[in-house]
Amino acid sequence: MRQLATIQQVKEVTAIESSDFIELAHVMGWQCVIKKGEFKPGDLGVYFEIDSFLPIVERYEFLRDKSYRKNDFMGEGFRIKTMRFRGEISQGLFLPLTAFPEIINVSIGDDVTELLSVRKWEMPEVVGAGSDTRKGDKPYGIPTTDETRIQSEERYLELLKGNAYYITTKMDGTSCTIYYKDGNCGVCGRNYEYVDDENSAMWKYAHKYNIHENMRTLGRNIAIQGEFCGGGIQKNRLKLKEPELYVFDIVDLATLKYLPLDKIIEITDYLGLKRVPLEEKGDNFDYDLKQLLEKACGNYPSGNRKEGIVVRSKKNIGNFNNRISFKVLNNDFLLKEEE
Repeated sequence: MRQLATIQQVKEVTAIESSDFIELAHVMGWQCVIKKGEFKPGDLGVYFEIDSFLPIVERYEFLRDKSYRKNDFMGEGFRIKTMRFRGEISQGLFLPLTAFPEIINVSIGDDVTELLSVRKWEMPEVVGAGSDTRKGDKPYGIPTTDETRIQSEERYLELLKGNAYYITTKMDGTSCTIYYKDGNCGVCGRNYEYVDDENSAMWKYAHKYNIHENMRTLGRNIAIQGEFCGGGIQKNRLKLKEPELYVFDIVDLATLKYLPLDKIIEITDYLGLKRVPLEEKGDNFDYDLKQLLEKACGNYPSGNRKEGIVVRSKKNIGNFNNRISFKVLNNDFLLKEEE
C-alpha cells in the first residue's frame, strides 16, 4: 500500500512575500503552504502526498472550498493536489500533530495512511469511448507501474550519484501491460487484466500489431509495460489520431525483475514497438533536485506541456533488488492539470 500520509519533519520554513498569514514548510523534497508561525524547523507533522483522498472529517473542512470531490467511484472526500498561493507552489498538505489525537509515540517516516483512512485519488480505468471488461487481477505477480516521486525519496539522488543512468520522457496516457507466459497471453491495465472483447482498445492494439504472436517467437516469458496513449485517454496531450503504446519496461516473468535498457531496446526493436523517448543517458549521474525539476519542464512535440521525466539506474545499486527508479513531474503540468 502506498504511503500517502506519513510523519515528517520540517527542514526549513521560508517566507512568502506579500503575505502576513502564510509561509512555506519544506518537508522532504516538497514545499507546502502553512499558517504563519504554525511550524518551526525540526517540528514533526503529518504530511499528505499529492493525490491523497482524505475522508470527510471536521479537521479537514477548511479544504472544502477547493478540494471537495464526490463521484460514484471514490465517494466523497478531499483531494490533495498541487496548488499555487501568492505565486508559490504548494505540493501536498502538512498539518501539526496536535490535529491528530489518535497518533501517539511516532517517529519520522511512520506511515499513518491506514490509521487516518486516507486513500489514493483514482478514477476508473477507462480507455477510449468504452470501459474494458475486467477479467481479474493482474496475474503472475506482474508489478504495478507506479514510480516513486523523487521529492519523497531524495536519498535516491545520493545513491544514484556517480552511477550509470538514463532519463526518459513520461508520456501522458494510461498504464498498459501485455504479457506472454508459457503459452498464455493477456493484456492488463494498471490494476486489472482485461477480457479480449470489442470493449478493449488495448486488445485491439495487440491484435493489430500481432504482439502476442511475435512474443511467442522470443522463447521467453515476459511482460511488456508501457503508456497507452491516444484519443479518449486522459486529454490526449500527444494529439495522436490512433492509439499508440510507448514501452518503458519489460519484466522477466521467471524472476520478476526488470530488464536493462539494452534488452528493452533489443526486444522492442524485434517486436516493432515504440519506446518512451530517451532524453539522456550517461555513466556519471550528478543531478540535484532543482536541476531535475528544471529538466522535467518542457513540452511534447504536440506543443502541450509534458508530464515530466523518469530517471533510472542502468544496473543494480546497493541493496536494491533490481534498480533505482523514480519520476520527476513537471510542476507546470501539475498546475495546468488542476485548472
